[in-house]
Amino acid sequence: MTDDTTCCEPAESGDRNQLTDDTTCCEPAESAPGTERDGRSDRPTNHVRERYAEIARKRNAGADQGRDDGADRGRDAETGRSDESGCEPGCGPDPIDPDERSRSVGYEDEDLAAAPDGANMGLGCGNPVAIAALEPGETVLDLGSGGGFDCFLAAREVGTEGTVIGVDMTPEMVERARENARESELDNVEFRLGEIEHLPVADESVDAIISNCVINLSAEKRRALAEARRVLRPGGRLAISDLVATEPLPDAVRRDPDLVSGCVGGVATVEEFEAWLAELGFADVEVIVEGEWDGTYEGESLPIVSARIEATKPT
Repeated sequence: MTDDTTCCEPAESGDRNQLTDDTTCCEPAESAPGTERDGRSDRPTNHVRERYAEIARKRNAGADQGRDDGADRGRDAETGRSDESGCEPGCGPDPIDPDERSRSVGYEDEDLAAAPDGANMGLGCGNPVAIAALEPGETVLDLGSGGGFDCFLAAREVGTEGTVIGVDMTPEMVERARENARESELDNVEFRLGEIEHLPVADESVDAIISNCVINLSAEKRRALAEARRVLRPGGRLAISDLVATEPLPDAVRRDPDLVSGCVGGVATVEEFEAWLAELGFADVEVIVEGEWDGTYEGESLPIVSARIEATKPT
């Protein structure tokens, strides 16, 4: 990790949600000595990035047509693969409207109405803002912010005196989120290009971290959590919605890049999350199962559930 933790911050004189041409400023440096991947390093990060870039492009095209084109959404019922969406409730072939999908994982109609059109891409597996207990004036960081949906909801909670930062590794997602921010006229939300394992955020500058079905996509989950701890202020907290496994997944599932980018192959077990957070010095660690998550591979159900993951950085 270099000392330049602000490489993706917008220039002070310009629009902080104006995407610059320098979209590679947060490419990760070599992993620090002693930092190991979580055993799933054979899955290329580029596959995940390319898949979510394609999702953003398709959703942008659907928005331009005045609709959300769901023809390619839905997972194959046997393999668990999805042609478009990443984290979806259910594995059936029928397309699901993003608002309907979001309601199914805990969002209210008020939440859907509060965000700019196009911000909700229906890629979540929970509602992290609802569990974060955000306060006015706080600084909030969203790991893997996508179209910015949770960031806009968090901005409502922290008010004009607070700040919300979204980080995403996909330029197309960041571009979409910044456009949504400009349309919303919110001044307390910004989006930065970067990876959650190498956050473009200063040390001890954040009060709360939220994330929605993104940690499972990382090949370096422990490092991502270590980065979260670095940027949290003492007393800061994690409020993560994600998918977890109640027992280890088959190797064939873990090694399938399509299943990984579909939020299935990369899920960690409950025990892994608990161990990583404890090893990193977090306190008040809780991994709470919230519901079953439909997922099959070659006709067999996978032991995957949705969960909320909470912890605090000691003072």
